[in-house]
Amino acid sequence: MIREIIKIDEHLCDGCGDCVPSCREGALQVIDGKVRLISDLFCDGLGACIGHCPQDALTIEKREAEPYNETKVMDYIVKGGPNVIKAHLEHLIDHNELDYVTEAIEYLNKNEIPIPELKREKAEHSGCPGSKEMEIDTTENISEAGARQSHLANWPIQLHLANPNAAYFKNSDLLLSADCCGFSYPDFHKDFLKGKSLIIACPKLDTNKQSYFDKLISMMENSNLNSITILVMQVPCCSGLVQMVQQAVEISGCEIPVHVKVIGIDGTILKEAQIN
Repeated sequence: MIREIIKIDEHLCDGCGDCVPSCREGALQVIDGKVRLISDLFCDGLGACIGHCPQDALTIEKREAEPYNETKVMDYIVKGGPNVIKAHLEHLIDHNELDYVTEAIEYLNKNEIPIPELKREKAEHSGCPGSKEMEIDTTENISEAGARQSHLANWPIQLHLANPNAAYFKNSDLLLSADCCGFSYPDFHKDFLKGKSLIIACPKLDTNKQSYFDKLISMMENSNLNSITILVMQVPCCSGLVQMVQQAVEISGCEIPVHVKVIGIDGTILKEAQIN
């Protein structure tokens, strides 16, 4: 997959090793007088090591790399003890990588390893915002007069079930929606779905995301899509859909306009952008 990962300029690197301790994931080691990236699996691409290089030999690049694997990182992290575990969790929280935080905490619980006490301001953000309990005020007087028309034009709509070569995707404007959006936005059909083909997915709970990735690439290469609109919720885990589409567009080589709309939990549009 294409993702951001550390790049080491061996001509500038003098092997001082100042960057190694700052990489809590254990991705960097000094070997034969130069700092080396020992495995793509361990590099999260967040760049914590960059500011510790006196020679400016470290940068971030986008390239084909193995997916970052939090479970394998935790296998390494726990060997360092509570302080290393704590530093790793706080590093992830600082970069808003809350899905990885959740995975790391699940790893600790599963292996009966005590979860270190985080600084208060960090602990408050260590849970997934998408799981935070809240009540939404819906008492405002809103007119509900008249039956609403469905604009759903294809079936199935779940990405695992959809055939990427189905006729209804040909030359269509595709709406890729996170599952929750249809329930959060009151005029989903009228404002977003009308005139579009639809697929839905959940980047946090769905399994076998490689299948999603492959289907999106196939759809882009074979269906001559006019455009893609990505509809996501404001919670961090939804960003996975955007990243997946960006990578699929890059690999397919197709020039497809991609629009992103972010829906708030209160049912409002928080952000709109074109990313391709």
